[in-house]
Amino acid sequence: MLRTRALGRRTMLGMAVGLSAPAIVRAESYPAHPVRVVNAYSPGGTADVVCRILCLALSEKLGQTFAVDNKPGAAGTIAAQSVARAQGDGYTLLYDATAHSVNPSLFAGKLPYDTQRDLLPIFLSMQAPNTLMRNAQFEAKTIPELVALAKSKPGGLDCASTGVGTVQHVSLELLNQRAGIKINHVPYKEMGSARNDLFAGRIPLQFSNVPSSVPLRSAKEVTCMAHTGLRPVDVLPGVPGIADTFAGFETWEWNGVFAPAGTDSALIGRLNEEMNAVFRSSAITARLAELGAMTRPNTVAEFTEFREAQIAFFTKMVKAADIHIE
Repeated sequence: MLRTRALGRRTMLGMAVGLSAPAIVRAESYPAHPVRVVNAYSPGGTADVVCRILCLALSEKLGQTFAVDNKPGAAGTIAAQSVARAQGDGYTLLYDATAHSVNPSLFAGKLPYDTQRDLLPIFLSMQAPNTLMRNAQFEAKTIPELVALAKSKPGGLDCASTGVGTVQHVSLELLNQRAGIKINHVPYKEMGSARNDLFAGRIPLQFSNVPSSVPLRSAKEVTCMAHTGLRPVDVLPGVPGIADTFAGFETWEWNGVFAPAGTDSALIGRLNEEMNAVFRSSAITARLAELGAMTRPNTVAEFTEFREAQIAFFTKMVKAADIHIE
């Protein structure tokens, strides 16, 4: 009798667990209802624009709305945390950018989630070099001239970025490291203020990114001194890479889509295929090219490898440059 009751309780417990377990979403029937895409950045910026281009194209192709939900703040960790805690059913996704790979080292031991364990790469939607902008009146016009000037004035030059620990900040620290110089980092809270001071000549240099630099090609007040890619950038003709002076010098601004841990691998593969497909559209390719948002086909495995390499790079740089949040 006791054994029968025990079996009955186990059976009931198994039924309860079965009822509470999340239903497996089959890749072939997805999406059956709207998908929420949590964007870690504010409306209007590059990450938001590219995210919305992607989500609109997916909505039209798959027949369900991919709705962008902007949750900026705390270097992207607010959005990442909300998705890391979401059910892995494909209906809550994260749209994140370069800070995703900086945060594990910048906030070492303090993140309320494990980036590599809790957020699964789906698709690398944009990858673009950073740029070094200069006020047109600044005396150094090339990287070799800048290095020579910085060596003649140790600690006497300033360069802006949009915050401590950003990829632009890290780009400056990598330049300091590779060139054996010391250009001071001046962090700004937002791009507008930094750009205004650069135009006015109150600060001579600013690390930015290709999409933010493309609209300034015709400006008389500023010029693009160099970029941080390994190959010429079509939308910045004639602009050299810092790698032309320091071989192998590269830093990247990137965007990508992630799913919560537990999401079915077949569903992640389906999403990757669909996202690659919409970005092969000639109209979307042209639109992204206008923005300077460089794209390339990529598999889940390739994006995962890229994410891991970026985390390793920033871990090394944050430690070497002693970058920390006060």
